[in-house]
Order: sequence, then C-alpha cells, then structure tokens
Amino acid sequence: MKIGVKVLPRSEVLDSQGRAVEKTLAQHGKTVAACRVGKYVQLEIDAPTQEKALEQAREIASFVLYNPLIETFELEVVK
Repeated sequence: MKIGVKVLPRSEVLDSQGRAVEKTLAQHGKTVAACRVGKYVQLEIDAPTQEKALEQAREIASFVLYNPLIETFELEVVK
C-alpha cells in the first residue's frame, strides 16, 4: 500500500523558500496570497490493513522524515 507523507514548515516558522517563491512570482506579475515549500515522500508499505499501513507510516515519519520543532506532517493513502 502506498502512503504519501506531506511535510511542511509549521505556520509560525519563517519559510524562506516559500518567501523566495512568492518574490519570484511577484517579479513576473503572478501574485499569490502565500506560499509554503515542503517535501513529499511516498512510502510503499506491506501491511495487512490500511490502518496498519498508516500506523507504520506515522512511526516512520516521526522517526526520520520530519523535525517536530519546525515541521508538521500529514498522511494520505495513494491510490
């Protein structure tokens, strides 16, 4: 089963990459209200149920994929 992990900076943390994208877009006449830059990791997990796969993905994300001090993560089942 494929599980996607979206990792983004916490809202209270300055996102310098997001700001850089906003500035570049503005220089080219394209404005956005806000931009946050993160990462997306897709895990393929061999588990008997969707709940078990999500549990394993949560453990993996907490262990190595994100920094809880400055980032958050969300899980999604990829079809």
